[in-house]
Amino acid sequence: MRLTKVADVEAQKETFTSHAHAHVAGVHSPGFPRSLSIHETVEPSSRLPVEYRTLSIHVNTKASSGDDSEKEAVKDLINLDWHKITSDEALRRLGVSPKTGLDSTQAQRRIATHGKNQLSPPPSHTLRRVLGWIFGGFGTLLLAASIVCFIAWKPLGNPNPQASNLALAVVLLVVIVVQAIFNAWQDFSTSRVMASIKNMLPSDVLVLRDSAQVSLGAAELVPGDLVYIVLGQKVPADVRLIEVSGDLKFDRSVLTGESEPVSGRIDMTDENILETKNIGLQGTLCVNGSGLGLVIQTGDQTIFGKIAKLSSATSTHLTTLQREILRFVIIIASLATFVAIVIVILWAAWLRRSFPDYINVSGLLIDIVSVMVAFIPEGLPIAVTISLAKVAHTLSKHKVLCKSLSIVETLGSVNVLCSDKTGTLTQNKMHVEDAAVYDTSFVTSSLQETLKSAPKEVRENMRQLPAISAICNAATFQAEGHVIGDATDSAILRFADSFHPVDEVRDDWMTVFKMNFNSKTKFMLMLSELSASRKRSRSDDPIAPLASWDDFGTDDFLLTVKGAPEILFPRCSYVLDPSGGPSIPLSVAIRDRIIAVQEKWASQGRRVLLLARRTIPRQEFPKTIERFSDAFEELVGEFNADLCIVGLVGLIDPLKPDIPDTVRTCRGAGIRFFVVTGDHPATSVAIAAQAGIITDVSTVHKSSNLSTKSSPAPATPADTCDPDPPRQSYSQSQSIVLTGAELDALSPTQLDVLCGYTEIVFARTTPGAEAAHRAGVP
Repeated sequence: MRLTKVADVEAQKETFTSHAHAHVAGVHSPGFPRSLSIHETVEPSSRLPVEYRTLSIHVNTKASSGDDSEKEAVKDLINLDWHKITSDEALRRLGVSPKTGLDSTQAQRRIATHGKNQLSPPPSHTLRRVLGWIFGGFGTLLLAASIVCFIAWKPLGNPNPQASNLALAVVLLVVIVVQAIFNAWQDFSTSRVMASIKNMLPSDVLVLRDSAQVSLGAAELVPGDLVYIVLGQKVPADVRLIEVSGDLKFDRSVLTGESEPVSGRIDMTDENILETKNIGLQGTLCVNGSGLGLVIQTGDQTIFGKIAKLSSATSTHLTTLQREILRFVIIIASLATFVAIVIVILWAAWLRRSFPDYINVSGLLIDIVSVMVAFIPEGLPIAVTISLAKVAHTLSKHKVLCKSLSIVETLGSVNVLCSDKTGTLTQNKMHVEDAAVYDTSFVTSSLQETLKSAPKEVRENMRQLPAISAICNAATFQAEGHVIGDATDSAILRFADSFHPVDEVRDDWMTVFKMNFNSKTKFMLMLSELSASRKRSRSDDPIAPLASWDDFGTDDFLLTVKGAPEILFPRCSYVLDPSGGPSIPLSVAIRDRIIAVQEKWASQGRRVLLLARRTIPRQEFPKTIERFSDAFEELVGEFNADLCIVGLVGLIDPLKPDIPDTVRTCRGAGIRFFVVTGDHPATSVAIAAQAGIITDVSTVHKSSNLSTKSSPAPATPADTCDPDPPRQSYSQSQSIVLTGAELDALSPTQLDVLCGYTEIVFARTTPGAEAAHRAGVP
């Protein structure tokens, strides 16, 4: 029996060596709660405050060895399949029982094989770094000069050594030490990145081992451990979710930048391991619910570890400033050496013979050192370091943290600058300027007057827009009227509150299911039902946003949606009638009239959102389906069709006052300024024009113009597109706007033509729009 057990363990260890991600379902561990409160939430910003934006700019003209590391890391991510395989296969692969967890013997063997669950510090290369501090720049010449001075003092200075020679040697050594200290300080600034990353991991976790729940240090985790994930805890390793509460959510912003929490699921939801919901990534925060996870990767093998390793890796190529300084050092050293050789030749061939008492060997060496020191600008390395440190300090005051001082230098080499729109070009302080029902537009004040004076049937329809604005909204009011939420939701919430207190509207409804807005779907969805108090009440007046013509039972559901009009139009079949009465079928002509309102607002710099709704009878949902299951989510997604358009809202986000001057300064320095945003193309162009990024709105080209142009000769390969190309005479316009989908569809020839534009706006982009990098422009 003992031999069999050891053999099994060894077989499991061999199986584990392949890269994979597990798909675990339907496993329940003893003592773990099946249902947890949906009301226990943690605001991600309170746990992980974002205080800095990392500025990491590299201008490369040649491939570096760092590119191989990045390609290798990407390849490893692609090969992972833990999120795709079945639960039984995942458990077999790691050789762990879901009821007992690992035993202590297994854990010890695995920690010996895979190491502790902690990030390895980057190679220190202490000796090489110290030698670089001392001999870098002019250090070699200064050290050689100091040694020569010591030799000139003794023994060549005997029997009467000159104290001045000794003083000169010591002064040169002091200069070398001061220079080395400054070089060491510059290197130290880069080591803080790794230290800050280590602080983002948890210290203790609750684990199932030997059939018991035990508290362990996160560093003691091994692949195959079953970890309990609770509210407010950071995920200690990459885990495959085995068991989840219906309200489990993770804040992945530290890795993916997604501001909204991501729900936890048991089944795979995406082929991409970074996007699927059945994987808990190390370093992310559990902001709601709880779950049980199977540890699949630890330490440097986690996705967090790979990112940390890449971010702390030392670049092997020289920056532009480093190359220029090296070139300058070589020139100066060559000239100094040449002059020294000339002096030695003159002394040996002429002075020593014609004037033997004029200068001795000791004096000759001191003269050579004097000439070389006169050539060498000893303070140059210190001056460069202090200058870069000053710039980095100034940037830090503006909440831009530079990973190293070399990053500061590359700012001077930037010739293409891509900027987001919301919160970067604009103030991120939105307010609703316009509203429309059908094609009837209102400003906020006029819509309020209409609701007060309109007949009942008209008021029932018009009040639906502010009511849905309150219900389908992720923002909330806090004390003293402060709103918690992103800028768009906050603005729409204030708009809704100006008509009727938002809390009263929300008290009438209870959330059943919510899908937050994200950059991929570009809409937010809310499934609601009447609250218990409203179900008991017997009011004849319909509850907003319902109308008297709605066939809505007390147990039915209300589906509300808010998002980009072009995304939701295909899902809509009806439109609200502003004159009252039932909704109108959405014909092509009616849709064109609504789109005309959208285009008009977008051209004025408005962000336009469409609000829609649908009532769903209770019997459409099977009684056996669980509300927090994947099947329920899929069913809700199927009902996100045949919607009724309630109206449009147009939001304004004012431009930052200093943006036009900033853009003008950048363009005056020869930098091309592009916009990358998820907004509508017309809105993006309007804001870009206000900022001075677009010169003439009337001549802006679109993707269709690229196909009508011929590529310049000689053509520039798309993957090596010149970021600062000369203006092409074949282009009648210097401006163009493209959506993310259009950019993905461009051919290499069209990408070549795109590189000739000096003003580019990328609209409706998503985090996955990597085609922009193919063009070489962002």
